[in-house]
Amino acid sequence: MTFNDLNLNKPLLQALADLEFEYPTPIQAKAFPIIMSGRDAVGVAQTGTGKTLAYLLPILRQLTFSKQREARILILVPTRELVIQVEGEIKKLTKYSSIRVGGIYGGTNINTQKQLIYDGLDVIVATPGRLLDLILSGILKFKSIQKLVIDEVDEMLNLGFRAQIINLLEKIPTKRQNLMFSATLNEDVEMMIDNYFYKPEYIELISRGTPLEKIIQQAYHVHDKPAE
Repeated sequence: MTFNDLNLNKPLLQALADLEFEYPTPIQAKAFPIIMSGRDAVGVAQTGTGKTLAYLLPILRQLTFSKQREARILILVPTRELVIQVEGEIKKLTKYSSIRVGGIYGGTNINTQKQLIYDGLDVIVATPGRLLDLILSGILKFKSIQKLVIDEVDEMLNLGFRAQIINLLEKIPTKRQNLMFSATLNEDVEMMIDNYFYKPEYIELISRGTPLEKIIQQAYHVHDKPAE
């Protein structure tokens, strides 16, 4: 299977060609029709499997041009670095379309981000803390959100974002598509799925917790250096 075999439009196919991406990874091929169907979905995928494009491609395929200011897609990630990474991937994939994307994270000028939201966005990629700050400021509204992606949810819970995620889930319109990607599905993650997802389809290509073969783990023993 190639990307030409998926129900992608010309702008996405051209962007993928520019990136020299020809073949979807297994999770990308399996997730595409499920997410396109509008059902809630949970993807169990480790780093290196191509999970970011697994949810971005069907989402961007369905996203139409709009002049409205309020975002329709919300993607939650645990760190600033991941916000920048996902935002960058969206910009590459929307090179030939008019999709507005903004990254929201702490450690930078909040007024710049307020202006970004005021000017209008289609897709917001954000960390939970700064996103809640912007909601409390009154500049950010969620009534138009159609799809919610929670990426690296296990990592977000490890970082102590559980309360913020629950808070955000309760502020977003209940009529939406929920997508979650995680390397592991522990009890806290399963509880969140049970409470906020509707009959989700699970996208699993290997048993949960199985190490990814392509990842090489190494450890180095380092001797303490005396302070000078």
